[in-house]
Amino acid sequence: MNVAQAIARILEAEGVEVLFAYPVNPLIEAAAEVDIRTIIVRQERVGLHMADAYSRLSSGDKLGVFCMQHGPGAENAYGGVAQAYGESVPLMVIPMGYPTRVMNVDPNFSSWRQMTGVAKLTDHISDPKMVSETMLRGFSALRNGPPRPVVIEVAADVFSQEAPDPTESYVPTFSTRSAPDPEAITTAAQLLAAADNPVIYAGQGVHYARAWDELEELAEKLHIPVTTTLAGKSTFPEDHPLSLGTAGRTVGKQVRQFLDGADVVLAIGASLTRTGFGQRMPSGATIIHATGNPGDIQKDVPVQHALVGDAQLTLQGLLDALGDDENERASKRAGVTPGAISSARESWLDEWAPKLTSTETPINPYRVVHELDQLVDKDNCIVTHDAGSPRDQMTPFFSSTVPLSYLGWGKTTQLGYGLGLAMGAKIAHPDKLCINVWGDAAIGFTGMDFETAVRERIPILSILLNNFSMAIEIPIMQVAQEKYGSTDISGNYADMATAFGGYGERVEDPEDIVAALQRGIAKTEEGVPVLLEFITSKEIAYST
Repeated sequence: MNVAQAIARILEAEGVEVLFAYPVNPLIEAAAEVDIRTIIVRQERVGLHMADAYSRLSSGDKLGVFCMQHGPGAENAYGGVAQAYGESVPLMVIPMGYPTRVMNVDPNFSSWRQMTGVAKLTDHISDPKMVSETMLRGFSALRNGPPRPVVIEVAADVFSQEAPDPTESYVPTFSTRSAPDPEAITTAAQLLAAADNPVIYAGQGVHYARAWDELEELAEKLHIPVTTTLAGKSTFPEDHPLSLGTAGRTVGKQVRQFLDGADVVLAIGASLTRTGFGQRMPSGATIIHATGNPGDIQKDVPVQHALVGDAQLTLQGLLDALGDDENERASKRAGVTPGAISSARESWLDEWAPKLTSTETPINPYRVVHELDQLVDKDNCIVTHDAGSPRDQMTPFFSSTVPLSYLGWGKTTQLGYGLGLAMGAKIAHPDKLCINVWGDAAIGFTGMDFETAVRERIPILSILLNNFSMAIEIPIMQVAQEKYGSTDISGNYADMATAFGGYGERVEDPEDIVAALQRGIAKTEEGVPVLLEFITSKEIAYST
């Protein structure tokens, strides 16, 4: 067999069922030969976004894989790899490289050399005998340690060369876990039990470790309020009495109220990366940083205690150290009772009710978010936002109640990311309603790939908030807007969706929102991708 066929058989052995791709790469044909489904996108970045969601939602069982051609294909893919790196997502990228005689000659783009800054591991195959050992290194890096992309470049002329058959000799990789220092666990448990106003700050590591039950058990045992990072949204049910909601760029007042009053914060499965799309840690609080990546410790936020290890093993260790006795002090903490949390949340929601229930036209985007939140079956949907206003409007007001029902993100905020995430989610969970919410700026980046949803029979519900403007930029581009209309954009995207063969509908009356959503959901159940275009006001998202 040739190198492409050998790699395809290794992918098969590793449990890969889908190859996201853009031609030309010989691996596409080789994968199809072994019944790995090939999904061809309109541009490389969206294919990587699909592989990204597929990996996140599979929790390590199945990994997203993407391949593309050398030169412009690899260059266009760079942004998608960088997005996955910023969001700590493990996925395999297999670019075709230039032929061996020129693969290291400038200005030829070499993925294995030039993607080192956005990948956990970059490697290359220039010798057919290297296939098994190189792929084994790559998959082992994906399944172990901090989650990040792996890039393995294959020289164009090597793909067709004869390679050893890996069928009998290749042994698939496995995952390992580590637990924190037992003494550090004991100290942390004592601090949490003795704290007056503790808060748990949960991140994406809880998802990767599938530690949802342990997180809920710890919160309930010690009566600790829980907030989550953007990527950690849905690690803790947001209809739970101890939920504060998501600590993104825009938050409910209860998030800052309880964070600012915290004397101890357990940051579990979170990198504590300093970002404008998250919340600051309270000054003066004791921070217990529990992360699987030792490189996170003291990186951005000074902490007093560290627990390095798998989030599930960490939480199990804390629960064991606390023992079976109900903590009396925890049950008597003033200000952290479920009733106090509910009161703070309801007071904040009352302030926002005029926007959430607005009857104005153009439609207030918060009304669309509110109706979507009230309508969908939370147990059977997966939702994501896009960058900019949709992210900031969605994360505080769309509640997630089951694990992995929301794909939050934001450390790097490339426009157009949400469409590929929704499509990848639908591939991973074809039985669920998969939704992306984006704006008219985002659709300008990746909207052509709605055709991919139609062609590949991926029936997502795409909700577009169209205000004919880059509204989030208006306050910082006032002169440019006044002179040159620099924040104005336009389009009829519902018609575009229809032209592609999907279902498109433009909605201008707020009283039609619910019926339009119901029609859209019904169409997805018929197997048709849907784009609902809501004509909205230039509402700017506010941090609260």
